[in-house]
Amino acid sequence: MNAPQRDIRGVMITVGQGRMLLPNASISEVITFSDPEPVDNAPDWMLGRIRWRGWRLPLVSFSRLAGWSQEGGQIGAKVVVLKALGGNPRLPYFAVLSQGFPRLVTVSRTGLAEVRDGKAQPLGIHSQVVLNDDAAVVPDLASLELLIEKVLAQAA
Repeated sequence: MNAPQRDIRGVMITVGQGRMLLPNASISEVITFSDPEPVDNAPDWMLGRIRWRGWRLPLVSFSRLAGWSQEGGQIGAKVVVLKALGGNPRLPYFAVLSQGFPRLVTVSRTGLAEVRDGKAQPLGIHSQVVLNDDAAVVPDLASLELLIEKVLAQAA
């Protein structure tokens, strides 16, 4: 007897010239962009830190990290606050710059396909996918969190 197929709720986030696909449960909140506090000696993808609910969250430009574009905060930009998965009590959340509001999507087994081109994935990307004709990437959140921790440790 086959187990029934279960769809999951996902979120498509526009980041520069690309899109990220994440489970809806990984997002804590979407807020309006405000200029972040700089982080000393940080790479260009680390935009700084923003204040959110008593936390100072690192703000990442995923588009810069992946080498897609040099996006920065602009009118209409949003910040997507993500739950960190690494278990670091000093980094329970981090934020990603987004162009506009993320879009809720239904991710079904039949609508999702991985794209394999034989090339190594850029930094921070787990895989490239197509969801119902929309190209996106699934970020490697574990390695992204490690990169963020390393940058913050060097700045301390």
